Amino acid sequence: MKTFTVPHTDLTVPSVVVGLMRIAQMSDADIQKLVNASLEAGINMVDHADVYGGSRHRCETRFAEAMRLTPAQRSKIIIQSKAGIRPGFFDFSAEHLQRSVDESLAALKTDYLDILLLHRPDTLVEPEEVAQAFDALHAAGKVRHFGVSNQTPGQIELLKTAVKQPLLFNQVQLSITHANLFAQGIAVNMNGLDQSIDRDNGLLDYSRLKGMMLQAWSPFQKGFFDGVFIGDRKDYAELNDVLDELAKKHGVTPTGIAVAWIVRHPANIQVVLGTTNPGRVAESAAGSDVKLSREEWYRLFRAAGHKVP
Repeated sequence: MKTFTVPHTDLTVPSVVVGLMRIAQMSDADIQKLVNASLEAGINMVDHADVYGGSRHRCETRFAEAMRLTPAQRSKIIIQSKAGIRPGFFDFSAEHLQRSVDESLAALKTDYLDILLLHRPDTLVEPEEVAQAFDALHAAGKVRHFGVSNQTPGQIELLKTAVKQPLLFNQVQLSITHANLFAQGIAVNMNGLDQSIDRDNGLLDYSRLKGMMLQAWSPFQKGFFDGVFIGDRKDYAELNDVLDELAKKHGVTPTGIAVAWIVRHPANIQVVLGTTNPGRVAESAAGSDVKLSREEWYRLFRAAGHKVP
């Protein structure tokens, strides 16, 4: 399993993270099977959010109920959670963020989160409120590291006017077919080409310049929850042909190649899986160790419909 060292820290994280947003209805045995398969594959990091599971903290609660981690086991797992989404609106107030973390800790039956992310942007954000929450949570030992999700460079810089702790992570949507993050920079300044439109405000380059690690959610989705592209020969026949060919060449599955494509980028991007299938977790972990050539990477990029001018 490929690992990354988070810039400006001594924290080492796996290149693949298991997202646990779909475990609410799973049995204890199935949750244990999923998490243990991840650990066996070298994936020692899980991703939660207070809103996952249909009711607040439901997936966090199910994780704790099923795993019943001892202190020694807990120390070997990196637990990340997110806060800031409420029904119909976003809330980055100090009161809500602190309360949500306290509730997450109770649900997870742990004393601390390794990582807390602000869940999507709150346009009513007051950086001083976020700073107040982060200072209190960090000083109390409740949160060790911080980050954001789906935020632009400008939104991050605004937070940093008050927040003292390093913002180490930004979780964004990214897959071979949903690759705005890469595609715009490749087609920069191409008049009349949709791919040339900047939808991310230079986020990729900003992240690399600032040493901020990106986390790719929905790594197998065609678009915004439009279904997976792997095996979709109606819309992505050419892409699946290339996935199959490269999978055979490298001794992994097409799922593994889809992971390898993201991990290959020198920005050191983590892949956040949403699967509940232990087999797919193992396939993804194996793919993270595959280093695609430049030619292979761009071949997949073109096969997904992106332009290389």
